[in-house]
Amino acid sequence: MKLDIKNFNENLADKMRSAGYHYDGQDPKSGEMRFYRSLSSGLYPRFHIYCLMNKASKTLAVNLHLDQKAPVYEGAAAHSGEYDGEVVSKEAERLKAALLPRQPIALSEDY
Repeated sequence: MKLDIKNFNENLADKMRSAGYHYDGQDPKSGEMRFYRSLSSGLYPRFHIYCLMNKASKTLAVNLHLDQKAPVYEGAAAHSGEYDGEVVSKEAERLKAALLPRQPIALSEDY
């Protein structure tokens, strides 16, 4: 599932950590930062995210999927991943709320 967060001007690693994700490195070719959040005490199943920041437009592109299990063959990148569905949609909404820029709170003069 893909998300675009506009007007993102935050520290990505800090925001992802506060959303429960762990840093998983950066792709040397694409520059994408990888994060994961395990759903159990083991490494799998886990949500896996690739993020790419466009500093000029202040847009964060997020690609989210759910890894159900580890790759079966050594050196293979293929896995049992889900890119949509109810579980991924709910996590996308939770993540979007955590990453969206916070709006200032308007205080009433009556208070």
